[in-house]
Parts: sequence; structure tokens; C-alpha cells
Amino acid sequence: MNIPSTRIDRTIGGLARLLLAAALFLSAPAHAAPAWTPTQAETLLHWIERAPGEALALPSDSISRLRAAIDSGDRDRLDTVSNEAAIVLLRAWRGRCCGARRPAWWHIDGSRRDADLHAGLERALREDRLDLYLRSVRPSHRHYAALATAFAQETDADRKSVIARNLARWRWMPANLGRRYLLVNIASQYVTLWEEGRARARWRVIIGKPSTRTPVFSTDVTGVVLNPWWNIPSSIAAEGIARFVRRNPAAARARGYIYQNGRYRQMPGEKNALGRMKLVMPNPYSVYLHDTSNRELFAEDRRAFSHGCVRVDRALPFAARLLARDGWTLAMIEQAVASEETQTIEMSEDLPLYVTYFTAEPAFSGEIRFLEDLYSRDPVVLPPSSRTGATGIYGSPPAGSSDSLAAVAGAAPCPI
Repeated sequence: MNIPSTRIDRTIGGLARLLLAAALFLSAPAHAAPAWTPTQAETLLHWIERAPGEALALPSDSISRLRAAIDSGDRDRLDTVSNEAAIVLLRAWRGRCCGARRPAWWHIDGSRRDADLHAGLERALREDRLDLYLRSVRPSHRHYAALATAFAQETDADRKSVIARNLARWRWMPANLGRRYLLVNIASQYVTLWEEGRARARWRVIIGKPSTRTPVFSTDVTGVVLNPWWNIPSSIAAEGIARFVRRNPAAARARGYIYQNGRYRQMPGEKNALGRMKLVMPNPYSVYLHDTSNRELFAEDRRAFSHGCVRVDRALPFAARLLARDGWTLAMIEQAVASEETQTIEMSEDLPLYVTYFTAEPAFSGEIRFLEDLYSRDPVVLPPSSRTGATGIYGSPPAGSSDSLAAVAGAAPCPI
């Protein structure tokens, strides 16, 4: 059977084209980077123009280069300039450039890798959801928005500097803190329970002395211990407890101190330094939120007395509020405490906890109040007369005000 040569040529040519197409398909990337539209670039430009109002020092030519790229009509140029500008802005919002650098004492990492930022940006461009993506990376906490507004309006250079440093601290936080979380502000000496973006209740706390500072860190609360034992850190035992136990073990035991299994401990009870409650919150600093046997210290306005742990006022109502979703009431907790037995109550859902340091925050009135820089971490020292918007010493409401009621009832209004 004779096959015409023209038919053979067509067959060979078709196979060649198929092989070439297959080679090109296999060598091409899984997907090409999406192109920027002028409208998307205008959205980016809007956020870059707002950046100085957030105390961000983006490259000085960011606005002019992006505007020129939009007006040029050159799509390749628009893609290049827009991608570069977007990544710089995204890095800045995650605390990686264009503002104060994250110091070694800040142990909360809210940064994101460039690979994740690029992937999110490409997806947002393809789905035409750029504005939503930018907002998801930018700090979304209402305190950040309030501070940015105050920064743009502030005329005093020193207060403006303090606001800028606090904006930077928010950019070192995760963009999404969770639907329900605890936030300790060392400077304000309060712990606040946040739910669905709003502060629901807050309690006074005692924090570390300037010589034994409470660290800034984050962890998850997984449960509550009632009638806890105190495993005394060796540094604290060396201050006198160890000598007390060795020289007079009977008197030491009467106060709950014993030496057991190679370490000094304090038995549960009313004299226990941890009080009747502590949170289960694993962390490398051996720092806990807990009750105390020295509850009279919560009446002080300046409550920097601890070795670094955070002591919580009205600790049992505090625990009841955290455990309410697991069916626990204050009466049930008080009954369990009265048994004198050590009991660990596991939470059905972990609760994020952030121990932070913010010296400027919104007050009840909406004004920004400037708190004492207890640990000397701000770029300037504000005199007491410059701490505007405060409702009490160092911005803390006086004892007996509505914050105490919030701890009991759990429903009183909280500041922003």
C-alpha cells in the first residue's frame, strides 16, 4: 500500500507541532504572575499615600514612581513598579522595614515571609481582591487605627514620637490576634479579655519590677489550676526562702515552704504566692498569670511589684469568666477552691494570650492616653503634664471605678 508523501509530511508536521507544544507546556511555569490593572495600582497608591500617617517611612520616591508608572500606559513598567512597591508596603505593615526595628526584648513575631506575601499578592490580583488582601496584612486592631489617627493630628514632637513607637509595636504583633484572646498591657497594668474585636472585661494586674521585668511574649492558655503548688525558681529561693527552710523547717512548713524532690516548693493554700489560681500557659520564661496572697497591692496605682509574673486582681471571677464557655460558674470554682485540692481544669478551646508593652492607647473617652514608661523603652521621656487623656495616675482609672465592676459582672463597658 502506497501512502502519498504529502500525507506523510502532514503527519510528521502534526507530530512535531504536538511535541513542541508539549515541550513548551512542560517548561512553562505553573502559572504566570498576574498583570496589574491601572485600577489595582491606584488602590495600592492610595495605601502608600496614607503610610506616613502610620509613622511609616517608605522610600521617598514610592509615590512618584508608582504615579508615573500608572500614567505611562506601559503595562510591563506598571507590573514591575507595582510589585516592588506592594512588597515594601506589606513588609512595612508586618514590622520588617520602614519604621522602628523590633528589639530583642519583644518576643512576639508578627512578621511574614516574602514567599507568603508574594503568594497572597498574586492571588489577590487574580481574584481582583487587592484591597481586601492589603487590609488583611495591615494591623487591623482598633487601637492601631486610633493611634494612626492621633499620630496624624498630634503637634507635640515628643508625644508624636511615642505614638510612632507604639504604632511600630502593633506592627510587630500578628495581624490576626484571634476571635477571643487575652491581652496584658504591662504599661497600663491591666489584662483585657477581647471577643469578636471588642474589649469585654478587664482586670488590674501586678507586673514585674523594673529590675525583674515582665517579658513581652505570646502563648496559649490551655487551662486553669485551682489551689496550685508553687515550684519556686532557684533565683527567688536564693533570696531567702532556701535559707529559711534549711534553718527552720518547722516554721517554714507552717508557711507552706518545703524542700521536695530536689527543689523548693510552696504547698497550696491561702498563703501560697500564686494564691488560689494560676493559668496553664506554657512559655520559656516561667511567667504565669495567677492570683496572689498580697491582694492589698491592687489598690496601688503603680503596681510593679513582682519578680516578672503577672498577678491578677479578683482572680476567681477572672477564672470563671475564662471558663464560662466550658460550663463553669464562679460558685463552682469557689467550691472547688474550698476543697483545698489541687485541680486542673482544661479548656475546650485554647485561648491566645499576648503580654505586651504599649505606652499609648485609647482611653474611655476615645482620646489617647500616655502611660508611664515603666521599663524605659520609649525614645523620649514624657513629663506627667504631657500625659493627656489620663483618668488617673499613669492613665489608670482610680480604684473602685467601673473596671472593678467589669471584673465582677463581666459585662461593664471597656475602653476601645
